[in-house]
Amino acid sequence: MYLFSINATSSKDQGEFKAGEECPFIVYINFLDLFGAEQLAKLYLMKEGFRDATIVKRRFIKLDGKPHQDPQIQEAQKKGYCLQVFSAH
Repeated sequence: MYLFSINATSSKDQGEFKAGEECPFIVYINFLDLFGAEQLAKLYLMKEGFRDATIVKRRFIKLDGKPHQDPQIQEAQKKGYCLQVFSAH
């Protein structure tokens, strides 16, 4: 599983974010290939209305098959990804 720290720009007003505002994300992708995981992370952000995704950091997490304590990792294990947005950098 890969974790990405990504900055992306909101395409429209949504929630507490205004159109054009840069938003920080942690994106969890349950995929073994780094290139594929990066592309999936960007596509999932686009699907949610964000553009110009820039990957700031990457981290691979080896999962041993046991249930993980982190709820975002659990969600990514179930559905393949999890997006977590933060209100400020």
